[in-house]
Amino acid sequence: MSISKRAQGIESFKVMDVLQRANELQSEGRKILHCEVGQPESGAPASVAAAAANALTGKREVLGYTDAFGIIPLREKIVDNYMRKYKNIPEERVQVKNVVVTTGSSGAFLLAFVSCFDAGDVVAVASSGYPCYRNISLSLGIDIATVEINKDFKITAIELQREIQRRKLAGERHISGLILSSPSNPTGAMLSPEELKDLCNLCESEGIQFISDEIYHGISYGMPEATALAYSNSAIIINSFSKYYSMSGWRLGWTIIPDKLINPINKLQQNMFISPPTISQTAAMRCWDTETIEELESHLQKYKQNRENILQQLSTISDIKSENIAPAHGGFYIYIDLGDENVAPGLGSVALCEALLEEEGVAFTPGIDFEDPSTDLGNRRFRISYAGSVQTIQEAMDRFCRFWPVWKSRLERV
Repeated sequence: MSISKRAQGIESFKVMDVLQRANELQSEGRKILHCEVGQPESGAPASVAAAAANALTGKREVLGYTDAFGIIPLREKIVDNYMRKYKNIPEERVQVKNVVVTTGSSGAFLLAFVSCFDAGDVVAVASSGYPCYRNISLSLGIDIATVEINKDFKITAIELQREIQRRKLAGERHISGLILSSPSNPTGAMLSPEELKDLCNLCESEGIQFISDEIYHGISYGMPEATALAYSNSAIIINSFSKYYSMSGWRLGWTIIPDKLINPINKLQQNMFISPPTISQTAAMRCWDTETIEELESHLQKYKQNRENILQQLSTISDIKSENIAPAHGGFYIYIDLGDENVAPGLGSVALCEALLEEEGVAFTPGIDFEDPSTDLGNRRFRISYAGSVQTIQEAMDRFCRFWPVWKSRLERV
């Protein structure tokens, strides 16, 4: 049996490898504290789960295929949410016809990449970013331009312009697209409204298709959230019910697309996915009910408490410098650079996370999942997800702080 070169060449999503091992240990009776995946421990809101249960007991045809773009009432609710949440979006940019309900944000990424780029095109990603951007692109024959994050752990128009100019001088192909998340996974860094506006303007002036991943909107700590819809006629917006709405396993997301992509993406959606999951769409209709929002906002308070707990406990470890911790303005991750002094040959973040899981039952994710594979930064950095309960995060950090002197003693023996 032959295996395609694209399948052979794609990297695994490392956090899922960590999750698999954590689940194996858990099945053996070990208590495992899950701080690896970006998955709210709280589960779907009560009203959403109730709506799904009611739909299951109804007529069978109620759960048949929907339109390829999803049910119109859900798309209308998504439009209403944008117009309420963001005050500076031109109304013509958010119409029901431009909203596509997708099979998670992952389905939206695939639709965006296939509709906008051909094999050999160049798409820019941040040097510290969500690994599936890179892996999906490479599997489609799309080349990657890595843009270095700045000292604030993000890329702005300044960094993108620098990479555009470098490529021009080197005679390399022009960048066709940029995909970027704000708040970011793994760093939690956020673009200010001004930074996002400048980035949108640069992309439009350079003919770069901007794909704005806004999946962590709703989860931020003091900084204002901005959407590219406010600043661009051509940007593709991607979001999901997985994070703020706590519906990760329901596999439901959405994308807002410019008019020129409506017909191409309709055809792609029909052929690739037929339609998004009907039960999930039906349940998601309840996501903006008053009692649902109250429940979801209580999760945000928990994330704030977890974030403060982690940062406070990290501050007690003098070996980890504060400037090596990403700002974590949004989302539910803390991203940490160990620095040269806390790693050694064979003892980097991969070994640290493996030992922490096997010996202490704490699952963190090594940075090799998120960093440019041509550098060694991935073996200096690791990510903590604080989407779990307050108790989970407290115990996980207690165990990590207890393990740290053990780690340092191993480094001293090398």
